[in-house]
Amino acid sequence: MATKPAKKNPRLASGRKRARQNVALNAANTSLRSKYRTFVKNVEKAVAAGDKDKATEAFAKAQSVIDSVADKGIFHKNKAARDKSRLCAKIKALVKAAA
Repeated sequence: MATKPAKKNPRLASGRKRARQNVALNAANTSLRSKYRTFVKNVEKAVAAGDKDKATEAFAKAQSVIDSVADKGIFHKNKAARDKSRLCAKIKALVKAAA
């Protein structure tokens, strides 16, 4: 994967401030994106293991994280809804298979 070329320093004070803000915002967004992926992965692991109690518990926690990430605009609200729907379908299939 090619790295991006180094950007020149902005001349204007407003540009320098914007560059500083972008670093902080990028770090915050990266952290939230990582948290999102972790919670989704926890649900998928529980489903793969066949543990419906653990899966439903993990899904309940993941829902709030998915919603908060969508509210902050890191992911589109439709992507969040789609991911929640797919996770819920996997859990329902697991429960149906167990019954």
